[in-house]
Amino acid sequence: MKFNVNQQDLQQALNYCQGVIEKRSTLPILSNILLDVQNSKLTITATDLDLIFIHQLKNIEVLEEGKITTTSSIMYDIVRKFSPGKKINLTLNEMNKLHLESEKSIFNLNCINASEFPVTDENFNQNEFVIKSKQLLKLLNKCKFSISNDETRHYLSGIYIHKTEFEDKNYLTAVATDSHRMSISKIRLEKEVNFEPIILPKKTIFQLCSLLDNYDGDVKVSNIKSKIKFELNNSILISKIIDGKFPNYIQVIPKNNQKKLEINLKLFLNSVDRVASVSLDKKDGVKFNLEKDILNLSVNNTNSGDGKETLAVKFEHALEISFNSRYLIDVASQLDGEKVEMYFNDTASPALIKDPGDFDSIFVVMPMKG
Repeated sequence: MKFNVNQQDLQQALNYCQGVIEKRSTLPILSNILLDVQNSKLTITATDLDLIFIHQLKNIEVLEEGKITTTSSIMYDIVRKFSPGKKINLTLNEMNKLHLESEKSIFNLNCINASEFPVTDENFNQNEFVIKSKQLLKLLNKCKFSISNDETRHYLSGIYIHKTEFEDKNYLTAVATDSHRMSISKIRLEKEVNFEPIILPKKTIFQLCSLLDNYDGDVKVSNIKSKIKFELNNSILISKIIDGKFPNYIQVIPKNNQKKLEINLKLFLNSVDRVASVSLDKKDGVKFNLEKDILNLSVNNTNSGDGKETLAVKFEHALEISFNSRYLIDVASQLDGEKVEMYFNDTASPALIKDPGDFDSIFVVMPMKG
């Protein structure tokens, strides 16, 4: 095996692999990436057995075809320290070591035979549809901060993605909740698609987001019973899905929240962020004291002190309610419009948050007691 590749192209591909490979894998082969060189293409594969990432670098200079695996983290660390954009020559030598050479640097890396690398080949083609990369990224970004970290309820540790219909239009809808807050976002599907509801794991979501961040184009999505596949231009991500039943989220959406608060998004975000500074662990609630067109925000921490701030708002009622500041900041950071709308019922009921700049996303946040 012998080929030449551009430093930046290889670094980016290896960077993606770092997000897939488990740092403390018990099987040495799972710390490795598979390098497969043929037909003037380099295909790099990384897996943790639940998630498979395949990336292709095309139009590379292949002098001799072949395949091998080597330690992902070490190769990445070396490649990213080479001069940007320079050519890297890679050769598998007689000692079965991977020889890397760029400018005045020479490295020889230990390898494990490619035949030991776990690869699966499954036929995904029955349920396939195409979605724009930026739409899918939006869907994931609007929901991912609400994913639960509670290991005991594994069915909440991902995003529930399913088809919905509203007024004869088809949507792909995403929902995430940790039972203190919930995010729901949807995107319009141009045509009827065949898609079974799934819960997409957290790790897959973050890996997919980093791929979509650098890609503008179509994403082909296909799923079979226990797996889902995302195909981008040069990358493929195949993931197991979470086996479990997502709760009935519709019944959690507040139906009778009539008290509407309208507020400038930027002022609100900055204000909550400032008053929350007095709380070290951000566990103290930020208290809303609302009266006609005035919002008094306050945080009180017995160990460190208190902070207050007043904002001019649109509000026709009187209400006192407290929230975890982190939850409010997470939601507000994902809104697109200039304003934020919050709908309340009473002190103990969840608040409904809407974005006038995006009718397809809503958020629910539970108040804090006390």
